Amino acid sequence: MKPIAWLRWLVAGLCCCVLVCDPAPTLAQEAPFVIQVDAQVSEGELRPVWSYFGYDEANYTYAENGKKLLGELRQLSPTPVYVRVHNLLTSGNGSASLKWGSTNAYAEDSAGKPVYEWKIVDRIFDVFRQKGITPLVEVGFMPEALSIHPQPYRHDFPKGSVFTGWTYPPKDYAKWEELVYQFTKHLRERYGDAEVKSWLWEVWNEPDIDYWRGSREEFFKLYDYAAEGILKGAPGAKVGGPDTTGAAGRNAEEFLRAFLEHCSRGSNEATGKKGSPLSFISFHPKGAPKWKGDHVQMGLGRQLLSVQKGFQVIAEFPEWRATPVILGEWDPEGCAACSAKNHPENAYRNGELYAAYTAEALNDTLALAKNSGVNLVGLVTWSFEFEDQAYFEGFRELATNGIDKPVLNAFRMFGMMGNERVRLTSSAASPNENVLNPGNAKIEGINGFATRKEREVEVLVWNYQEEDVRGPSATMSLSIAGLPETAKKAKMERFRVDQQNGNAYTAWQKMGRPEKPSGTQYAELEAAGQLKMDGSPESVELDKGKYELRLELPRQGLALVRLTW
Repeated sequence: MKPIAWLRWLVAGLCCCVLVCDPAPTLAQEAPFVIQVDAQVSEGELRPVWSYFGYDEANYTYAENGKKLLGELRQLSPTPVYVRVHNLLTSGNGSASLKWGSTNAYAEDSAGKPVYEWKIVDRIFDVFRQKGITPLVEVGFMPEALSIHPQPYRHDFPKGSVFTGWTYPPKDYAKWEELVYQFTKHLRERYGDAEVKSWLWEVWNEPDIDYWRGSREEFFKLYDYAAEGILKGAPGAKVGGPDTTGAAGRNAEEFLRAFLEHCSRGSNEATGKKGSPLSFISFHPKGAPKWKGDHVQMGLGRQLLSVQKGFQVIAEFPEWRATPVILGEWDPEGCAACSAKNHPENAYRNGELYAAYTAEALNDTLALAKNSGVNLVGLVTWSFEFEDQAYFEGFRELATNGIDKPVLNAFRMFGMMGNERVRLTSSAASPNENVLNPGNAKIEGINGFATRKEREVEVLVWNYQEEDVRGPSATMSLSIAGLPETAKKAKMERFRVDQQNGNAYTAWQKMGRPEKPSGTQYAELEAAGQLKMDGSPESVELDKGKYELRLELPRQGLALVRLTW
């Protein structure tokens, strides 16, 4: 950098408001990147599509750390929080392990007559109710007594295949329908008609791969009978599916298209009529991170390609184009229970990169929904917590042993945003064509989105880079225009998530990576995992409806600026 440019940089850094005081200047950046916000230009509603979460191990719901985390999720914002879990009908004694859960809801006596048991189901749904969670009820999997191929039944992940007896079709579809009816009826009687009607109901999970060991036509039959059972048990319930894998895969794309065709014009095996109930459409887009020998390179483009392809399939059907869409598992990759210890490509999960990725993926997914014209209402982050595992083992989770990870603070930031989006442009965002036509190009850069409420503007920005390597902070000039010209001052609050802020993983590393933190250490880690204000609120001057500040944002960092007047 030339001496004059260096002097200008130094003076600007001393005189302006900064979010990060990085001792190493950004030598490669000659001028600040520019982010401009116009609070007077509305870009429509910002739906809380991020307030959906899920996990395999249904029994972790009533574990102490599970209950703690569900309470934290409900506190993210006033909007409803939906939770989806696997294994609500799986046979077993209620013990959980990686990728396994059970409720023993259904068995048969010696004469082959059904025996229903709701004790474990009630423990799960009682916690949802106590914590204010809205269930996205996944109807699955196949009870041992109903499976056409029941043995072996419980798997032993990570040893062997997880696709055991619970993945097969029922030996009797009438019994399957009756089970679903009794399950739904029981929940309606226990929690009330009005509450249960506010829930979402879906059938199975990823039937285009080995989660379903039957044919495509057999799945449609399973869906028809399950939908009939749900609607008998809770008339007016919202039933959806098929929760296929990412539509960037040819089989998944064809399966989704065939399912929509079946729901439109196919023969309903349960009723004999044409078509099947479909209140929402769901599929699962996933990214593809790679291990580069010494660091992770994320693969957001693959996730966005699956989003785009799925939206395109839905848009082919005029009758379904306005139907709500829920991306039932929306994640950087496909195995939450595969730790970074055994899968180094998952090393992004403990730190701030997962948070920055999620912010960029959210913004880009919203752009794809707008471009395609589909009715996107939910993005399910398949990430929760795991019991009896080492601290920061590198599972895809929001918290580890009750300690919040940085990604949860990204969701806290989302929850602070308003519900009306306003214009934001960035000189360093990923090119629009890379987002709307995802392929092999890296999708990364400095971007954000802004919202407004009454007498308040919120701006969330991030510095997301695909490769998890060290690099300089980015210097940004943030300009917020369109504020009331009658307002001369505003209160400014700042929040950050990066390597040093809102990051319990960094705090744990500084402690020496204790396997069993002491009580004092645990309390410090709990505090480090929270989203905190950067300093104290500041009173700032507004100039003719405009406010400007310069800030630095570390690689993979997020910052939220809130102005109120």
